[in-house]
Formats: sequence, structure tokens, C-alpha cells
Amino acid sequence: MFKGLETAPARLKRIKIERYTNLAQGLHWVTALLMFAVIVIAWVMVSMAKDNPYRDMMFTSHKSVGVTILALTVLRLIWRAGHRAPALPANVAPWEAGLAKVSHWLLYAVLVIMPVSGYVLTATSTYPLSFFGLFDLPHLPTNKALSHAAAEVHEVTQWAVYGLIALHIFATLWHTIAYRDGTLERMLPEQTNAE
Repeated sequence: MFKGLETAPARLKRIKIERYTNLAQGLHWVTALLMFAVIVIAWVMVSMAKDNPYRDMMFTSHKSVGVTILALTVLRLIWRAGHRAPALPANVAPWEAGLAKVSHWLLYAVLVIMPVSGYVLTATSTYPLSFFGLFDLPHLPTNKALSHAAAEVHEVTQWAVYGLIALHIFATLWHTIAYRDGTLERMLPEQTNAE
């Protein structure tokens, strides 16, 4: 299929890859794992019968993971304020670089909007709000209109989350399989071959 093209390892040896710091890589991968977890938990919890004894635990887990994602996103934004992103490979077209930048900032936006709207939805209602059952998170004054508005934002923004995650994964796979340009390696620790 890629006859005549050099293998990915040979090509990557020739490409100088700028990488994110270990901290940035760790925050990225932990956030990614939690994003997939929170989505699965959400799908399961909304399909549970209201009398299911595990339903409350699932809702508490969903909210707690959401708060954790928000905290990690704030840390990532603080890191970005003091560190520039590594340069993209030279083969990336300007329009691709622009799209990558916009999609990354949109991802940051939804990683803030989703947990904040979920928190406001719960904190302005009578639903329980705790962090993994370890301690209670602060409630806000009960406000049905605000809770309803937050629920609408939370529900609509989920589609942006799905779309942006799909775009992110597709772009990474495209650069890894078709371009073989080391884009994925920017977010991975440098590999050293033991001789």
C-alpha cells in the first residue's frame, strides 16, 4: 500500500521532534482517560432504572470525574500560559496548523464548560453534590431557571465534545498512518533504544 515509502521508524529518526514536557504529556493522557470514563459513566447512568441501587453512585462518580477534569484543565491552561506548544512538523500546511490550534482551544473550552455547567446544574438544585462521597461540594442558592439553563448547556455541549474528540483522534491517526510525521510522538515520552 505504501510501496516505495520509507518505514515510519526510519522516517522518524530523520525528523527532529519537539515534544511536550512530561508534565503536559501526563496531564493530557490522564485527562483523555477521564474523558472517556466520564462519557461511559454518563451513558450508563442515564440508562439505569431510577430504583437501581447503583444509580446514585454512578451520578456521584460522573460529577466527581467532571470536577477532576475541570481541575486538570485549569492546570493545563496554567501550564500553557507559561509554555509554548512544540512546533508542528514542517509538512503541516498552514490551514492544518490553524485548524489544529482552533480545535485545541475549543477542546479546552468544552473541558471547562461541561464540568462548570454540570456543577451549576447540580449546585442550584436539590441533588446531592459530593466528591466521590469523600466530602460535600458547596451548593449554590436553589434556582430552577439557572439549573435548567445549565442542563441545556451541558446537554448541547456534549455533542461538541464528541465531535472534537473524534476530530482529534482522526487527525492524530491521519498524521500517524498517512504522513508518518511524528505528530503523535510530540505527546509521548522520547524512546531510547537499548543497544
